[in-house]
Amino acid sequence: MKVINDLYDYEYFKIIQDNEVFKFSLDSILLAEFVEPLRVKDKVLDFCTGNGVIPLLLSYYYSNKIVGFEIQKYISSLAKENIRLNQKEDQIFIINDDVGNIKNYFPGNNFDVIVSNPPYFKYFKSSLVNENDQKAIARHEIYLNMEKLFQMVQYSLKDNGIFYLVHLPERLEEILYLCEKYKIRAKKIQFVYTKSDNNASIVLIKCVKNGKNDLKICSPLFIQNYKSYKKIFRRSKI
Repeated sequence: MKVINDLYDYEYFKIIQDNEVFKFSLDSILLAEFVEPLRVKDKVLDFCTGNGVIPLLLSYYYSNKIVGFEIQKYISSLAKENIRLNQKEDQIFIINDDVGNIKNYFPGNNFDVIVSNPPYFKYFKSSLVNENDQKAIARHEIYLNMEKLFQMVQYSLKDNGIFYLVHLPERLEEILYLCEKYKIRAKKIQFVYTKSDNNASIVLIKCVKNGKNDLKICSPLFIQNYKSYKKIFRRSKI
């Protein structure tokens, strides 16, 4: 069942979601907020855009052209509805296809900034997955594993372009290995905690293609301390 909600406290922004499929989470909001100020001419790409929440949040702050890739046809149709609902058709463009097919749409070294909130969980034939295919695809690496994501980022990103990723802390070792393998080097890591006495729930990573090895670990962010997420990383010390 489709519902239309306010997009948190982002004034005048609405979001269409479907209770029967995977809905966006706080992770997407924090990832969009983690993106540092865009330059006017920056071209932006969102892999695994879902219902388009990250492009919408970026469009709240910036007027840059944004392309969202989403493999699931129905979910991508929700993204397109959200773009129309918020009157962003001239700024945000949704492509319904596998990330691996980006070469059919754009040349290499084409984007200045890439963001991604990809499936978090590895997939094996023995994996327990949700019976709802749409939720399973959103959560598990059925069509897109971590290495494939990095391969497509390396192809799509300009030299010195920036890649922003949100993922699980327990997969950080693998992420850093792929950063070195594909020369998309991690520059900044932000651990996010729901409560001060819990382990980190997510990690946000800023990477630069062919960047130098000068990694910065930010001060931990405890989101229980915030009632609004708008400009959260500009208010907190990082």
